[in-house]
Amino acid sequence: MPPNADTSILRNRVTTKINAGDLVNNDAATQSSLRSLKGLTGTEVAINGVIYDIADFVHPGGEVIKFFGGNDVTIQYTMIHPHHTGKHLEKMKQVGKLVDYESEYKFDTPFEREIKSEVFKIVRRGKEFGTTGYFFRAFSYIAFFFFMQYTFATSTTFFDYNNWYQSGVFTAVVFGIAQAFIGLNVQHDANHGAASKKPWVNDLLGFGTDLIGSNKWNWMAQHWTHHAYTNHSEKDPDSFSSEPMFAFNDYPIGHPKRKWIHNFQGVYFIFMLGLYWLSTIMNPQIMDLRQRGAQYVGIQMENDFIVKRRKYAMALRAMYLFLNIYSPIANNGLSWATFGIIMLMGVSESLTLSMLFSLSHNFIDSDRDPTAEYKKTGESICWFKSQVETSSTYGGAVSGYLTGGLNFQVEHHLFPRMSSAWYPYIAPKVREICKKHGVKYAYYPYIWQNLASTFSYMHKAGTGANWELKPLSGAA
Repeated sequence: MPPNADTSILRNRVTTKINAGDLVNNDAATQSSLRSLKGLTGTEVAINGVIYDIADFVHPGGEVIKFFGGNDVTIQYTMIHPHHTGKHLEKMKQVGKLVDYESEYKFDTPFEREIKSEVFKIVRRGKEFGTTGYFFRAFSYIAFFFFMQYTFATSTTFFDYNNWYQSGVFTAVVFGIAQAFIGLNVQHDANHGAASKKPWVNDLLGFGTDLIGSNKWNWMAQHWTHHAYTNHSEKDPDSFSSEPMFAFNDYPIGHPKRKWIHNFQGVYFIFMLGLYWLSTIMNPQIMDLRQRGAQYVGIQMENDFIVKRRKYAMALRAMYLFLNIYSPIANNGLSWATFGIIMLMGVSESLTLSMLFSLSHNFIDSDRDPTAEYKKTGESICWFKSQVETSSTYGGAVSGYLTGGLNFQVEHHLFPRMSSAWYPYIAPKVREICKKHGVKYAYYPYIWQNLASTFSYMHKAGTGANWELKPLSGAA
């Protein structure tokens, strides 16, 4: 994780700054409240340079809106409200405007308008949530998880190999996969608000994150920031969270974040991914719910909504550690062998989850500098286009049923609040429109092809081969 730094340049989110003298508003209270982004309180959010007080706002999606208090949520708001119009924002109390609002991204481009128009002919408004098939799969995975959780926590036969299916090795591997299925197929849709139009359903299923050793609120802080700034080397927490051990970002040769060990990351990064579970359950961020990756890019996490949930987060983590570390040791004895079985469970979960996640945005010709044009010209770039050219899709519907639709990563990043059940249906139309607009869509018919591309990318990113052969221009 990069060390904390001055994040003032990262917290600016319209191409030109809004000058106080240009603001005309008949509301005296609004006129008097011209503030900087750092001046937002925990019950305020900024959207398109306008500050709204959400303390008493009853949001159709539930209280989760208060999770973002104190931040500029222009991109997050826009990406999960694809049917947005100005009338939606009129429902919130406007209390001021920002004088330092900027954005590297733009919306309502011809590409965005056409892709939304065509996709919404397939998935009608209000129908974008989980289907009967989705809930059947979700509850099947939930039942499988609880069966394996009970088995792992109560087993006294870790070292009995007379019945292989009762052994600790088999139980650990299968339980790890069962946890990964919850992460892929249940909590992911739910914490995107995509499983159901009923907030309580999403909230409940979202706690699947805590059942597998992570935390719902920390996950949302990092993951929603990742969606907003995919592959942005300074703002996407997923792009730099593994540093300095290995680098997903393809930094220029000589960049201070390049380390000599990265030359070998194409070989060892998969082994490091296997430690994802261990780093997660031991992460002290559970105590304050300040996800460090999101905090590094300027996301504030000191609002009342988050503070009040810290005790619940710690209680859920204590429960997880009791069931999956204390109980196996109590039942099978304190030994290196028992510890090895527990670690095997963690590695099983880690590789199933993290390998699938790493495929999504790290492959040959992925756009590793989506805001390059903005840096050169100051012109905002199409957010929808950047989501396509930083993501990949592999396989089809069957892969989607196993991975919670994460194989349709392009479609997921374009429509993050649409249930994964719909992605196989919209994918052909998305590809068609991308081709029409000259937007590069990465598709691999088989997962092994995406995997091979990821290993190749990680090797070249580590050695700097891309810079030696063809310096990156920001194009995919």
